[in-house]
Amino acid sequence: MFTGIVESIGEVIEVEAEGSNKTFTFRSNLAREFKIDQSVNHNGVCLTVVVVNEDLYKVTAIEETLLKTNLGTLTPGNKVNLERCMPANGRFDGHIVQGHVDQRGTCTGVEERNGSWLFDFTYDASIGNITVEKGSICVNGVSLTVFNSFESSFRVAIIPYTYSFTNFHSLRKGESVNLEFDILGKYIKRILGSYNS
Repeated sequence: MFTGIVESIGEVIEVEAEGSNKTFTFRSNLAREFKIDQSVNHNGVCLTVVVVNEDLYKVTAIEETLLKTNLGTLTPGNKVNLERCMPANGRFDGHIVQGHVDQRGTCTGVEERNGSWLFDFTYDASIGNITVEKGSICVNGVSLTVFNSFESSFRVAIIPYTYSFTNFHSLRKGESVNLEFDILGKYIKRILGSYNS
């Protein structure tokens, strides 16, 4: 389990195709602390570390993950947000994040406003995911609070620290992002839906 509080940024060094899978080599200042078989959140996607070599490490993503997330578009030089699993005795600073991306969304606007930034996103609501005003959303592995929540779009505000410390500073209008919707909202919607059917 994760919290959506990004610890560091990893840089893609190499992408190797292995059948329908891809193995990514990343450089990160966290790599020396990683262990083989450890779960690490990459842009909101939970992946298992398979190789560690000083400041480099490797993870493999299967075809389904590549199709459902923006990891399939990564090339050398791209940056991803990284978070290790939350320790059992850790402080819960974000919200419950599983590292299981529900769907991709699209950035439709970026606006600088008095030192902070506003980001607008759209997503395909026909899949059944929802946001709620002042609820939680995980965008590329970052725990954020929703406002201007509509059926297929929402807005988030990014403070200067988050903007600089995550890959939000390189996110542009038209780019794809990984979305994990609030787990509590998903269960409530499923329960209510079962009563209505």
